[in-house]
Amino acid sequence: MTKRVCVIPGDDAAPEAVLPALGVLKAMELDIEYVELPSGEEGQARHGERWAQVCREAIDSCDTTLFGSTSGKTPALGYLRWQKGTYANLRPVKYIAGAKSPLAHPEGIDFVIVRENMEDMYVGVEGELDVLKPLGLVNRLTRRPIPEEGGRFALKVITEENTRRIAEFACRLALRRKAEGKPGRLTVACKYNMLPQSDGLFRRVASEVAKAYPEVEYEDYIVDDFARRIVASPHDLDVVLLPNLYGDILSDEASALVGGLGVAPSACYSDDFAYFEPVHGTAPDIVGKRIINPTATLLSAAMMLEHLGLREEASALERAVAAVYAEGRVLTPDQGGTATSDEFCAAVRQKLG
Repeated sequence: MTKRVCVIPGDDAAPEAVLPALGVLKAMELDIEYVELPSGEEGQARHGERWAQVCREAIDSCDTTLFGSTSGKTPALGYLRWQKGTYANLRPVKYIAGAKSPLAHPEGIDFVIVRENMEDMYVGVEGELDVLKPLGLVNRLTRRPIPEEGGRFALKVITEENTRRIAEFACRLALRRKAEGKPGRLTVACKYNMLPQSDGLFRRVASEVAKAYPEVEYEDYIVDDFARRIVASPHDLDVVLLPNLYGDILSDEASALVGGLGVAPSACYSDDFAYFEPVHGTAPDIVGKRIINPTATLLSAAMMLEHLGLREEASALERAVAAVYAEGRVLTPDQGGTATSDEFCAAVRQKLG
């Protein structure tokens, strides 16, 4: 049965990666119909106030979505994440031979960060300190009252329900990876020593869930120690489970080990929907130069193909990308080369045959 993929190029330099990557997918001649939306600025100009509705209707008409990145001109991210309930953000960290790494021996780095995608600091509740005044809150360490004015607060929310759901997801992923010959190890990190009520809950629930998966090896660390371990011993990691904010920050750190944000793919899953996007953002500083690295988009597309049941085709795309890096002749400037985004994708197409 033909699959339908909604393609949202996004804003700024993001379309300069998405569109040539889409050309690679089309060249593979798969049984996929692509529903293509315009870039953010073009969509605003063409659809005006209906632009958000156009995005929603296109997303709902398809089996999945390949998304570039938005700086606000493409009103799709909120719908894809919060209204679609994509609670699990997967960010693979895998070294491709030939990629530019600051490590002497990055070969063999292959782990995935599972980031809770719905709550934590991202509930977006902030305000003036005087809002807290009726609560009579006290600093847990100094035992002094929280100031009543002159500052702002932000709310961190960790719930047992969402933690249990993401921990189950991470454990199932660890089992799948173990079946593929990977360690089958789950590593949890958060600031449970300083935040025993919130991060402590995350750690406790994750540990409880992991006990139901005896085949999965479990470990946890305080998040600042874990930030060091990402750099010092990345080869020891397999599946990493993090609350939302730490997952966002530490996945960017982890990408630096294997070549940077230009090679960092991601996927976001609910129980019945998924979308796929590069981690790198819209890169407004290089818009129009056509040098944004399409690797992250191509690897996100490979994750999408696997999600659609096209596992062999996904592997073929990954191998083609790896072959371009191994050859080292057609790489974008972030990887030490001089190729444009289009030239890189043309090289991938050639390797695909």
